[in-house]
Parts: sequence; structure tokens; C-alpha cells
Amino acid sequence: MADKVKNMDNSLTNVKIVCLGGGVGTSNAIRGLKQYSPQITVITSMADDGGSSGRLRKAYRIMPPGDIVSCISAMIPDSNIDLAHLLTYRFPGNSKENKSIDGHKLGNLIMFAEILRTKDFYKAIEVTKKLFGVTGEFLPATDIRTRLSAITKDGRTIHSETTLDLAKYSQPHGLKKIYITPKNPRVNPKVINQLLQADIIISGPGDLYTNQLPVLIIPEIKKAIIESKAKKVFVVNITNKPFETKGYAVIDFIKAVKDHLQVFPFDTVLINDNQTHMIPKKYKYEYVPLISELNNYDVKIVQADLVSEVFPLYHDPVKLARAIKNLYNV
Repeated sequence: MADKVKNMDNSLTNVKIVCLGGGVGTSNAIRGLKQYSPQITVITSMADDGGSSGRLRKAYRIMPPGDIVSCISAMIPDSNIDLAHLLTYRFPGNSKENKSIDGHKLGNLIMFAEILRTKDFYKAIEVTKKLFGVTGEFLPATDIRTRLSAITKDGRTIHSETTLDLAKYSQPHGLKKIYITPKNPRVNPKVINQLLQADIIISGPGDLYTNQLPVLIIPEIKKAIIESKAKKVFVVNITNKPFETKGYAVIDFIKAVKDHLQVFPFDTVLINDNQTHMIPKKYKYEYVPLISELNNYDVKIVQADLVSEVFPLYHDPVKLARAIKNLYNV
């Protein structure tokens, strides 16, 4: 299937793209890629247990809708940007009461209402897509909620995606390995079929230990990625998140994936080489160091200007999508 990529003139119209992860990074990727291809599938982790999505999960025992809602919003045509903002509108307040409306994202509540009405998470996704005029596929990585845990570098075990995401663990900071419970959760056959039929599979950008790896380590998904004939791209983050990947170089991202999967299944690693924009000190983020010696890597390393000039912690959607397209000379 990857041959279709090379035959395109200047778009990815007939190319099937699968994005793995969730969160801001994946949303930025598909926000740019939608300009080139309508055939985008997003597969997100079901380990999210924080914020609005986590509150709904805890109060009503549903699978967390938040990452899927954010990705649906990113796929809304730019001509309807107000709808995208409406879908991700967050009600004011910061209530810790799970059933209070304060702090909830409207899209999560829409999904939740449809889940209650139909008792079907997948139908809720389809109705939300239709309501907001979105194409593409949005699939949970697993058919059940999963719990994210980690082992720190000093041997402690910590639990919950929120704890990892907000670095709610004491010194010394640093994660050695993450795992999910159950370790081999059910995966919808649609997820596997999309991976096996894909022309391009993209992991990242996004938090390594809370967005990317929780999807990649699922046994059935790992197997499908390895077996897929697609071009496989790993997008390294623009900056290192404090505590989670502090001080990581590109090789550390590659090693982390290999340590968890016993293989690095991606043929191309895409990294940003523009570090001229100042990062506000209040965020305490630092750029991922540039590579000085490419021959030390066993995969193809591609460097390009990918940074957002508006908010340099993240990728620019247009730059990222163009770089992915250019990887295959289309």
C-alpha cells in the first residue's frame, strides 16, 4: 500500500493515514494533515483519567471521551472554526465534584449524553462526527478502560495517567517504564484493520509516556504495527516535558520505545531543527537537543523546521503536515 504514496502528485488524497496517540500533539498533526487527505484514522488511549474526561469516567464508569473529542474538533473544516471552538468549550469553574458541570468540556458532555442514550461508545463517536460535519475515523485503542502505571528510575510504582501527566511523584523524578492494566485488553478489529490497511502510520507528537506508549504497548496494536506494510513515522516532540522526558535527546525517545516494545517499529524519525524561538521561562520546557551525528542511528532521521512560532512548545500543524508529505516526495 505504501506505493500509493509515491504515486501522488501533490496531495495525499488517496492515502490512508493512521495517527496514534491523542492529546494536543495528535490534534495538531491531524489539523494539518486534513488539508491533504480525508482518509485519516485516529486511535487514542483509553487510559485518560484526568480533567473533564476523567471525571466522567469515574462518576459514570464510561470510557474517557476527551482525546477523541479533541481530535474530532481538529478535523472540523477551517471554514467552521467556530464549531471547533464550541466543541472544545470548557465551562468555567474548577469543581472537583464529578457530576458538577464546572470545568467540563462541551464535547465530552455531548459524547456522554449519546453514550447514555445508546449505551454505545462507537455510536456516540459517529453521532458527534455527523453533528459537526467531520470525516475520518476515530477509534479507542481498546474496548475497555485501561489504567496507566509506571515504575520510576528509583524503583517506585506509581499509578494513574494524571499522576504521570502532572508529575505528582516525589524526587528523584524520572520514569523507567510504563504499563497498562489489563496488560492485554480487548481491541476492536477495526483498529487492527486500519493499521494493516494504512499507507502511513504516525506516532506522535505527544507526551511519550502518557499519550504515545500507552497505545504502542497494547499487544495487538504492537503486532499490527510491526506487520503493517505502511510507511511508519515517529514524530519527536519539539520540547522536553519537565520531569517526564527532562533532558531527553532523540536517541532517548527511540530507546524508550524499543525498551517497551523490544523493537523500534518505525522506519523514519521526524525531528524539529528550528530552535530560534524563545520558550517562555514560566513553562520550564527545553528544546529536544539537535542531532550532531546522524550515522549513530539505525533509522532514517529527517530534520525540518516544525516549530510553532506562536507557541514554540508545540508543532506547527501546517509545517508538520508538509514535512510528512515531503517524506514521500509527494
